[in-house]
Amino acid sequence: MTEAALRRMLQNDRATAALGMQVLVDEPGHAVVSMRVRADMTNGFAITHGGFVFAVADTAFAMACNEDESVTVAAGADISFLKATVEGQVLTADARRRTRSGRNGLYDVTVTDETGDVVAEFRGRSLTTNRPPVP
Repeated sequence: MTEAALRRMLQNDRATAALGMQVLVDEPGHAVVSMRVRADMTNGFAITHGGFVFAVADTAFAMACNEDESVTVAAGADISFLKATVEGQVLTADARRRTRSGRNGLYDVTVTDETGDVVAEFRGRSLTTNRPPVP
């Protein structure tokens, strides 16, 4: 996907904007996205709700797998939560392409906290569609 198309994808991504995510790296097959954990992202145990950890990983995955003019979406994903985080911490998701063949791709995302500790490991499976790019 071209730089302009990636920017369009992000400009139209209301969830990413609402969650305050920042793009640190935007390259074909590789993306890094960060997000500060807010109070409204924590659960009843005062730790980061797993859905928000998944969201930052999923956003980095989406950016990494949309690497050409084709629209690529998630075919599935799994996550392992390894360390709890709390309000104020910064999560960073580093997504990297492992393989891409035909319409299918496999991407690994490591989510770390601001100290570099691994918070979660995410594996995403992508599917390239015939959908036209977003105008």
